[in-house]
Amino acid sequence: MTSGKIAAQCGHATLACYKALMKKNPKLVAHWERIGQAKIALKGTSEDQLIELEAIAKSLNLCARSIHDAGHTQVEAGTRTVLAIGPAPVNLINEVTGNLRLL
Repeated sequence: MTSGKIAAQCGHATLACYKALMKKNPKLVAHWERIGQAKIALKGTSEDQLIELEAIAKSLNLCARSIHDAGHTQVEAGTRTVLAIGPAPVNLINEVTGNLRLL
């Protein structure tokens, strides 16, 4: 994917987590908003890795949302393109993503 496509997909994923947590835990969202809304982009190696990371995140009771592309531009329809996790305490996020490199 191009950098623009990655940015758009990350935006979709961020909004998916935001919307989910506004329903489930609005106090967490309010705290995240007060402390600057940190977002960190990391690079996964495969769709299988994204699936595994999502399962680990959910096992820790973290909000995790995968984005599946519509297939109109650069990737096939249904391709899992990005995974958002959080917001959550840094130590919990790091349990899931600590071995990934920055994008």
